[in-house]
Amino acid sequence: MKNIPKNFSKFLMVFLVAAIALGGASSCNSKKKLAKEQAAAAEAKKIEQANNDLNAIINGTSGWTVDEQAKRVATIKSYNFDDPEIQKLIGEAEKAIEFGRAEEERKAEEERLRMEEEARIRAEQSKYAGIDNQLAAIATASSVDAANNEINSALQQFASPDAPVLIIISQENGVNDYDRPTSAQNFLNYLKDVKGYNFKVVSVQRDSAGKITELELLKKW
Repeated sequence: MKNIPKNFSKFLMVFLVAAIALGGASSCNSKKKLAKEQAAAAEAKKIEQANNDLNAIINGTSGWTVDEQAKRVATIKSYNFDDPEIQKLIGEAEKAIEFGRAEEERKAEEERLRMEEEARIRAEQSKYAGIDNQLAAIATASSVDAANNEINSALQQFASPDAPVLIIISQENGVNDYDRPTSAQNFLNYLKDVKGYNFKVVSVQRDSAGKITELELLKKW
């Protein structure tokens, strides 16, 4: 040991310092490489998820509302992916969202029209409810005298006892098929005799005084 040159000790010290420095540099490079690999993996995973989501939107299998789809596409666009396939899918997804929104608007309009039609029908039905009730009262009167009283009361609503009563017995493709025409007087007496009212008032014509000049009913089988 005593024969080891002094210069060798200095050399050994320099070698150790260099080794430590190289080891530190190598460790730093390894960390940078790992960070890059992790960032690349995260980017690849984000692209894969974007690809899956965009295809789900395009194919209509995402289960998201149109607004949720639009929000997801906006998020993907904000990533600014430099990927031609993703850019292509974004365009297709936006078209799918546009179509979906148009479908929603169409269905909403159909529903609005349906509800309006139902409201119109209900209003039309309630408009003639009073006449239906009066005719039904004749058929369900407790006695002949009571039925005659109801008939006399009902006739006050007509311009004449001979006012025509039209009875629809079938409807097909918007075309009505009528039974033989009768008069108000005869129809009211018919209700008294059969003791049943299986009709529904669908149209009433009135004169300037508000009296019924024509009554149209639908027969319910």
